[in-house]
Amino acid sequence: MPTLPIIPQTVTVHLGAPNEQAENVTVGFTEYIKNVASNEIYPNWPEAALRANILAQITFALNRIYTEYYPSRGYDFDITNNTLYDQAFQPDSEIFGNISEIVDEIFNNYIVRNGSIVPLYAQFCDGVYVQCSGLSQWGTVRLAEQGMNAFQILQYYYGDNIRLVRDAAVGNNTPSYPGVPLRRGSFGDDVLIIKRELNRIALNYPALPRISSLTGVYDFETERAVTAFQNIFNLEPDGVVGKATWYKIKQIFAAVKRLSDITGEGLEISEVERRYTRSLRFGDSGVDVEALQYYLAFLGYFFPELPPIPITGYFGEQTRDAVFTFQKLYGLTVDGIAGRQTFGEVERAYRAAVEELPANYQSAIGEPYPGRFLVLGDTGESVTIIQRYLNIISQNDPQIPQVNVTGTFDEATRNAVLALQRQLDIEQNGAIGPVEWSRIITRGNNL
Repeated sequence: MPTLPIIPQTVTVHLGAPNEQAENVTVGFTEYIKNVASNEIYPNWPEAALRANILAQITFALNRIYTEYYPSRGYDFDITNNTLYDQAFQPDSEIFGNISEIVDEIFNNYIVRNGSIVPLYAQFCDGVYVQCSGLSQWGTVRLAEQGMNAFQILQYYYGDNIRLVRDAAVGNNTPSYPGVPLRRGSFGDDVLIIKRELNRIALNYPALPRISSLTGVYDFETERAVTAFQNIFNLEPDGVVGKATWYKIKQIFAAVKRLSDITGEGLEISEVERRYTRSLRFGDSGVDVEALQYYLAFLGYFFPELPPIPITGYFGEQTRDAVFTFQKLYGLTVDGIAGRQTFGEVERAYRAAVEELPANYQSAIGEPYPGRFLVLGDTGESVTIIQRYLNIISQNDPQIPQVNVTGTFDEATRNAVLALQRQLDIEQNGAIGPVEWSRIITRGNNL
């Protein structure tokens, strides 16, 4: 799920029941709502009734899209046109003028419960042939004729604890799956979101172990929880969050939170906020910028087109020029902004370059970062290198404890990393990412 709901530019509609072999059509969101409204309600109804119904239709569609209701079940569409499941949509049907005008005015408004950010599952029915616990379409006419405005009508059916989100942002309906599997050593907001969702699922499924460290690092604890989840829900228990596991987590999370239920639990901003910046641009600063610079500086030794770049933690002209060049080389949108796609491509290019290095290779920026976060329990040559460098630093800095060089990332190594992170005033997660790696290697080489 995205951090906050947006109004998608397009929506993909399946012209049939979910399991029925039928065509998918992709149309503009406002075109979709105009079509639905023109097929569900009558243009001669009072305006308050029309507005209440259209707001319910907008909100229902956004709930399906935001919760990824169908993609999380393996379908390749956002919503169906079958009224047993969703709402009416008939390609090329007549659009009524007054309905079109209302949709153009309010298409980016929707209903939420107070304290929640999820578009309400705004269930509705005609109220004559079909009864439901949500809005009665014909009932809205009666209420409008009694003098109620659109919001009062919505409160009548959905309760007083609702509000309207107005003028929501419009953007691309980007799938939430990050595009690459998450595994031990992965890092970022996608990892943090999965941890939060697994912990909420664990309240309903006690066999699922809780994750205590809510950081962006995919550690052994996360791997264990993912494996347990996969065992419970009959997925391959490999501890890796690939596409199937990602969307199964989304599906079960939405189910336990009842996000597709008119009386659902809802989501608060704190449950979906993104902690780790992944849209870096000119003028930004911090450890994410430093990580980007580290990757680009290393890649510069393999791609002479990339300009030299210092690792400063500040996104200045040199960094922007390097991002421009990288985007051109990889066929990305050339805007000089390291957004999610660009940053991900930079990371993938770095990992590919590291995997092809000859033995005992060492660049001008020191031993190459292994391309994934090192966490408690890891073993191997990269851990041995870090332990040696930590001991070099420790000889000159009593705040960094000595460790045994064993090649195993043990508690003592983690404590030394935590001490270093405190000095650097960065997140104390006890793991070694590109920033920690770069600082440790650079500092050790300068002693």
